[in-house]
Amino acid sequence: MDRGMSRGDEELGGAPRVPAQRGGEPGRMPLAVVIIDAEGLVTHWSSGARRLFGPAREEAVGRPAVDLLPVSGALGGAGWQGGAPRHPATGYATAGRARMADREHGQVEVLWWAYPLVGPGPERLLVLAADASRLAAAERGSGGERERFSPGFALHTEFPGADRLAGRLPDILPNMGPVRGGRIVSQILELGYPVLEISKYERVPVTPDWGMPRYRERQARQEAARRAASAGGARELPGAPGDPYASDGLAPPQSPAPPSPAPQSLPPDGLAPPDDVAPPDEFDTLDEVDLEYAAVRERLEFLNEVSGRIGSSLDLARTIREVTSAAVPRFADFAGTHLRAQVLAGEGFPDGPPDVTTVWHRVWVEHNDEPGRWDDTVPVGESIAFPEHTPFFQCMVTGEPVLIPYVDDALGDRIAAQFEKRDLRPLINGRSLLIVPLKARDVVLGFMVLMRRPGRERFHDMDRTTGAELAARAGLVLDNSRMYTYQENVAETLQDSMLPQVTPRMAGCDTATRYLPGTRLGRIGGDWFDCVKLPGSRTALVVGDVMGHGLNSAAMMGQLRTAVQTLAALDLPPAQLLRHLDDLARRLGEHYLATCLYAVYDPIRSELLISNAGHVPPVLVRAGDGRSELLDLPTGAPIGVGGVPFETALIRVAPGDRLVLCTDGLVEVRGQDIGAGLAALCESAAHPAASMDEACDTIIRALNTQGGRKDDVALLMARLNGIPAHDVARWRLALEPGEVGRARRLVRERLLRWGLPEAVETAQLLVSEVVTNAIRHSHTHHVVLRLVRTEALLCEVADDDHELPVLLSAGPDDEAGRGLRVVSALAREWGSTRAAQGKTVWFEQALSRARGPLIPRSGG
Repeated sequence: MDRGMSRGDEELGGAPRVPAQRGGEPGRMPLAVVIIDAEGLVTHWSSGARRLFGPAREEAVGRPAVDLLPVSGALGGAGWQGGAPRHPATGYATAGRARMADREHGQVEVLWWAYPLVGPGPERLLVLAADASRLAAAERGSGGERERFSPGFALHTEFPGADRLAGRLPDILPNMGPVRGGRIVSQILELGYPVLEISKYERVPVTPDWGMPRYRERQARQEAARRAASAGGARELPGAPGDPYASDGLAPPQSPAPPSPAPQSLPPDGLAPPDDVAPPDEFDTLDEVDLEYAAVRERLEFLNEVSGRIGSSLDLARTIREVTSAAVPRFADFAGTHLRAQVLAGEGFPDGPPDVTTVWHRVWVEHNDEPGRWDDTVPVGESIAFPEHTPFFQCMVTGEPVLIPYVDDALGDRIAAQFEKRDLRPLINGRSLLIVPLKARDVVLGFMVLMRRPGRERFHDMDRTTGAELAARAGLVLDNSRMYTYQENVAETLQDSMLPQVTPRMAGCDTATRYLPGTRLGRIGGDWFDCVKLPGSRTALVVGDVMGHGLNSAAMMGQLRTAVQTLAALDLPPAQLLRHLDDLARRLGEHYLATCLYAVYDPIRSELLISNAGHVPPVLVRAGDGRSELLDLPTGAPIGVGGVPFETALIRVAPGDRLVLCTDGLVEVRGQDIGAGLAALCESAAHPAASMDEACDTIIRALNTQGGRKDDVALLMARLNGIPAHDVARWRLALEPGEVGRARRLVRERLLRWGLPEAVETAQLLVSEVVTNAIRHSHTHHVVLRLVRTEALLCEVADDDHELPVLLSAGPDDEAGRGLRVVSALAREWGSTRAAQGKTVWFEQALSRARGPLIPRSGG
């Protein structure tokens, strides 16, 4: 057992001839625990083994045991034969003494016990070892010429407190589950309990225990009991100091303290003291201080180990699992962590103290009981509001640990009665309970429920302190994870709000997009894409990249994207739009730098107009032969530089061609030329795919294979379907009032040819209103009327007047001002835009079916 062992709450007395040490339990010795497999390799190396033999756990596990343990008798005398341990008495446990050199203390006396193991697991030998230098010194001080004690074995039932002895054995074993651990314990008990043999009739049991000392508390209780007995009163012991249930009558009953042991002539190591050693009282004090120091050191080692295990990630779920698992089995047999709903959802810091309406989520449970025992009653993921009259509620409201050393049946029934839909009694009755709050900045974020099963030392005040320290460290880690999760949620919300929800189907154009946030500065950046609907069934395709990362870049991206939307609505040519955007960026500040690619697709003319402001050139995949090409465009300076002209390139396209626009995060790889990334983009873009989404995924998989990508990626793909000529009708109307009737007739005939009779009446009314306004305000000799059939019916009326129409409120006696109100009420969308020769007023009318059969013209 490691040196962090302590004495329990109860004394394990000896048989009549078995010496007992005063002030503690007999046979208390720090043990090293080593488990060896059939190949002779170490599979478990306790911290006690590290202190006794030197190598750390990481160095020892997996190495041959014969190289690490200087106790040849434990390894079969002659060593390892055929990869398995050979014992002098095959099938029996062995024990012995050994000496080994130590640089600090010279010679170290070692006691060892070896147990051969059988079963399905890899464990084949259990070795327990202890530093016996102190006992050897006592022997030499007594003047004895022979060793008066030796390690041996005995039936544990020979000693009082046999069940207590057996119940402590699992605490020294590694965390291997109750089945495997129980199998090893049963073999130890069958082969013989480890003891110190002083003579044929004098044996001291070795009592391993991971619990902490409670000497002063036990002594205080014994003293209180003796005073009560001497006063003739009942022997009623107080609850644990600081027990929150002691004041309200919920303190569990304590078993009477054992009578004070009679003075013995033997010191704690079981040997008779010589005449020249310290007096008994002084010896007891030194022994108690030594053991308490070892216990405190063990606690600090535990907390240090836990601190190293938790907080390895800022992921909230992983942090919770680490915090919960760190407590089992070394500190508790059950650990369950609950968090407030706001913390788990990443909604920021909780407001105010919790109350009966506060919802808690059970986010993780760890235990070493039988698998599935807790799943039905306390399932992971459950949301619950804890009743007021429970220790859980008391912990979360006060923010202080709640300690119940023993949950007896009466107390367990009272707690379980507060939960209507579950029976907690089989799980909590007879156990020791400790509830510790998880706090940050004096606000309770959650709490941990810790329990020890019967047979293990109950929680006490030192455990309360250790649990509170564990919770304090865990609370800080959880708060960091919570803050990180909250900031990530804020960043993702900001990024999502700034990126457009692109309509996958535009007039004559299908689109698909992908956005991958970078790993720098909260997963937000300045990359963006957009699709803007333009008059004449045209579509503007935009991709931009603000230089830099973080919130500043994201905010700048939002401003520039809004500016592009506004400028695109004015139907400016691409080069002119970039010029206005460049001027805006310079007015906003000298640090506003961005690259941008702006393309306008006309599906009726089957052409692209593209201007580039220092951006990655697009890729055009031809539908005819499937080849892809990187478009050679005039490259202007980035937005915000100023003083550099922008040019517009005209690209002829065919129906089915695909245009791929992306940001440099997709094609740039540190240490490689960007040309290699562009070549890979061309190759992956030409790969055939069943859909636009699959085509985007193919590109992402092909180019996003480099680990540690830090830059954002924006990808916009457009399939340029075009609009067939038979879906477009265009007429010129003279500036005469009679042309309004002609326009209605032309619209009716065309819609009937297109198989859209249900749209005729509404279309005629809307066309009549728009054409009437155009003829009234035009200055030249004609007005142009155009109908386009796509997923909807688009009607455009162009004239040479530059004044845009305004929606007015018409009174009961007004003769004008109602036309656009009719259009606004009946059309799905409508708008107006300026052109070089005047303006265009347009509206879209929803169709009950997308496309009707084409009816051949019969004449006229």
